[in-house]
Amino acid sequence: MSETTRSDVIVIGAGMAGASVADALSRDCTVVLLERESHPGYHTTGRSAALFAPVYGPAPIRALTRASAAFMANPPEGFADSPILTPRGALFIAREDQLADLTGLHNELQSEGNFKELDDSGIRKMHPLIREGYAAAGLYDENCQDIDVAALHQGFLRRARARGCSLFTRADVIALEELANGWRVRTPVGTFEAPCVINAAGAWADELGQKAGAEPIGLVPKRRTAMQIAAPAGAKIGGWPIAVDVAEEFYVKPVAQQLLLSPANENPDVPCDVQPDEMDIAICVDRVERAFDLRVGRIETRWAGLRSFVADKCPVAGFSAAVPGFFWLAGQGGYGIQTAPALAELAAALVLGKPMPPEMVIEGVELSSLAPERLSA
Repeated sequence: MSETTRSDVIVIGAGMAGASVADALSRDCTVVLLERESHPGYHTTGRSAALFAPVYGPAPIRALTRASAAFMANPPEGFADSPILTPRGALFIAREDQLADLTGLHNELQSEGNFKELDDSGIRKMHPLIREGYAAAGLYDENCQDIDVAALHQGFLRRARARGCSLFTRADVIALEELANGWRVRTPVGTFEAPCVINAAGAWADELGQKAGAEPIGLVPKRRTAMQIAAPAGAKIGGWPIAVDVAEEFYVKPVAQQLLLSPANENPDVPCDVQPDEMDIAICVDRVERAFDLRVGRIETRWAGLRSFVADKCPVAGFSAAVPGFFWLAGQGGYGIQTAPALAELAAALVLGKPMPPEMVIEGVELSSLAPERLSA
């Protein structure tokens, strides 16, 4: 492929962020979507714990999650063949020495969540594997739901392509050149030009920004390790909630007839195809076996993903102040799946110079909490 492909917008990165914003923009303009891997969603998108949790994350994340709820619950006709969300519930548990953390969580989020307070016996009734005497108190939030991440991601990609978006894989960015009226992106599969480039490169976003001459945003990829084990024989785990340590020392989530375990770690790393760390695995097993009536023997699968954060753990969405036509869409951390519908619509509005979508205004989304310039300030 030697010719130059021109479009109105080039989106770099076809994970959840890139796919969703390409979909939103393709209603109004021509979009090219570039993915460095052989298929979209290979890295963080494909390694998510897949939970829609309206009470999870800082206030700007919670606002974006609320603004995404209607789309998640009732996606447009033909978007997916099955529901995006299914009931799960979240059980936050606290040892005696963590009760202050549980009180703080309740005080901060009681106006946003539908919490039920539980004692030790109530906790074990809801999640029978939790050891008697381990948890002193708990909070149950029925509003947390499972996300079908693949259906959501493929829905965005399929609809974007139907609207004329062109997807190119194995399109790692070799060079990013500023032109008089836009950008030229050179890749192994061709050269692309557009007035606007959207940086949705995930863990590689700061590296891509450096190629463009944009301001750094201080993005730090952080490794999270997970594994799955078989559920105890005879245990009917389908209706159990995800169990989360209130200080995020671990979580245990039913997935079909297996249990997904994670130490909920956030170890700084470098942009890469990250692999599970044996120490993380050992820490996870130790924490889970102390909290649950489980003996972790055979680990069926194990993996790791990079959750990329800036300093305040909120996304970065907005045009660079250093170079024209370069748009940041990065730093979604562990919240990128549940906020994708709203953040994509907001980013598309900013790129096209349109007002903030009304659902964002209603939910209290503030552009200043997402703008790149907040980080330099």
